[in-house]
Amino acid sequence: MTGYGVGTASDANVKYTVEIKSLNSKFLELSVRLPKTVADKELQLRGNCTKLIERGKVNLTAVAEYTDQTALAATINVALLRKYFAELDGAAQKLGARPDREWLFEQSLAMPDVVAQHEEEANPDEAIVLMEAFDRAFVAFDQFRRDEGEVLRKELAARAQGILNLLTKVEAEEGNRIPLIRERISQYLDRTVGRENVDMNRFEQELIYYIDKLDITEEKVRLRSHCNYFLKALEAEDANGKKLAFISQEIGREVNTLGSKANDAGIQQTVVQMKEELEKIKEQLLNVL
Repeated sequence: MTGYGVGTASDANVKYTVEIKSLNSKFLELSVRLPKTVADKELQLRGNCTKLIERGKVNLTAVAEYTDQTALAATINVALLRKYFAELDGAAQKLGARPDREWLFEQSLAMPDVVAQHEEEANPDEAIVLMEAFDRAFVAFDQFRRDEGEVLRKELAARAQGILNLLTKVEAEEGNRIPLIRERISQYLDRTVGRENVDMNRFEQELIYYIDKLDITEEKVRLRSHCNYFLKALEAEDANGKKLAFISQEIGREVNTLGSKANDAGIQQTVVQMKEELEKIKEQLLNVL
């Protein structure tokens, strides 16, 4: 399931922005990018994400914005720069070279240790701001996923209820199925061998055996039970993606058996509609597996 959340927090010196993004995945795949000043908090953030998010391909990024940007600026060792400049100028004169002073300055500036970069060190005050930003980002992230999950739950519930409604339609269409089958067989025997040549006791025995093979009562009971269990599982607080997928497989098994045993055009058309609803359920379940 996808998710997105942004949180910010700040103090007098720095402002942190934490962004959490996720895509659907069977396992937790976590990527964390932090500034060096709070790099020591990566393990803590990973632990928090493992407890709170459970699974998904998650990217967590933190960005720091400092109030005083000059505090991070590089410094120039003027004394060392002057020394290098004088040495280069003296060497040039001894060798009879005539370099311009701008070129000498550029070369001196590039010499070792003239420019000192700001060393980023772990800062406990910044870590507090970072964790506050993370907490706010996770609240937004979690709400995003809850909202999406609620939409998905309603969609799955509607599809499962649609199968139940179609099952009611099957039951309404089933009333005349057995009498029609009996009538069809009887007419066939009349045309082929004649009614006077038919042993009615044997005919009734064979008809009972044949109709028993076409009986769909058990399939209807199991299909209704599976659909109701699916709806119940949707209301659970725990992650039930795999359970829902398993129940949908059982629903599909009963729908297929119902269609193969129905021996009725109207019922088989309704079964096709059930299969369409079930395919939509399976497509949506890919977002929560």
